[in-house]
Amino acid sequence: MRFISTKAHGVLDYLVGGLLIAAPWWLGFAEGGAETWVPVVLGVSALLYSLLTDYELGVVKTLSMPMHLMLDLGSGIFLAASPWIFGFADRVYLPHLILGIMEIGASLMTDKVPYKGTDRTHGTSGRMADSRM
Repeated sequence: MRFISTKAHGVLDYLVGGLLIAAPWWLGFAEGGAETWVPVVLGVSALLYSLLTDYELGVVKTLSMPMHLMLDLGSGIFLAASPWIFGFADRVYLPHLILGIMEIGASLMTDKVPYKGTDRTHGTSGRMADSRM
């Protein structure tokens, strides 16, 4: 079931992108290795492809929403698995796992079509149709 709007997803994109970049220092696992740089690189990437996405909060609007969601899904899987892929799970894994699972969930629960200002169910412009017609 997809119940997260693309606009709400856009807000999450920018918040989570910033959180991923800051997390190693904010949560105290900035040791200079993969545990630090995987979330930073994924956060920067998320911000960049969010700016390029064709949704309400995109700037350049060249990347489709389904492609954006596939990138989010791949990023979430990689982030969640990174402590075991790179061998730092004995030192830190919960931030990577939790944020990765959240990213996977958001990618699977977000609408694939951005809201374009019309009511998709009734064909009106976000207002009730005149009953006198």
